[in-house]
Amino acid sequence: MPTSRLDQQLAFLCEIDQLKNVIRQSPLLDGRRKENSAEHSWHLAMYALLLKDYADEQADLSRVIQMLLIHDIVEVDVGDMPIHQMPSATLQAAQEELAAKRLFGMIPGAQGPELLALWREFEQGISADAKFAKALDRVQPLLINVRTGGGTWTENNVTLEQVLERYGPTIQRGAPALWERCEQWVRQHFAALEC
Repeated sequence: MPTSRLDQQLAFLCEIDQLKNVIRQSPLLDGRRKENSAEHSWHLAMYALLLKDYADEQADLSRVIQMLLIHDIVEVDVGDMPIHQMPSATLQAAQEELAAKRLFGMIPGAQGPELLALWREFEQGISADAKFAKALDRVQPLLINVRTGGGTWTENNVTLEQVLERYGPTIQRGAPALWERCEQWVRQHFAALEC
């Protein structure tokens, strides 16, 4: 039995409700619990709204927010993969691509392929919009770790070098002024641990 366009769109929206059940490693700043991936995506959209002036290149705020709202939808199928527990990049990319095809494939007409293309653009991180969106996706967990006294970095024995390598290039490429501030926080955090 054929379903209407609206029914298909609503089915997709119901399917991605599962993102609220994907628990990330990052805690809320008050430490009461870990954030979920839906909260993370919403928070990143707010980062874009407030920090748009820090994009290295002229970025289209609407597209950046769209990317940030959809970038982790694949976690409905593959879950969250924190930096200290990541499988091979090739395996992760393959799993996420399958998830993206399945999930965005639920959306009828041109919307599904458009969102899939937007998700792929984010993943590639080449356009000005994607570079800024990816930078914000690194800034948020970095800030959480700094503000929670090390958070998941401490829990997983993450080193200064690992943090600089994982966060630095991506933030620097999309928002150099934000990286300048973030690097200060990171170095202060790890210097305090040596005292």
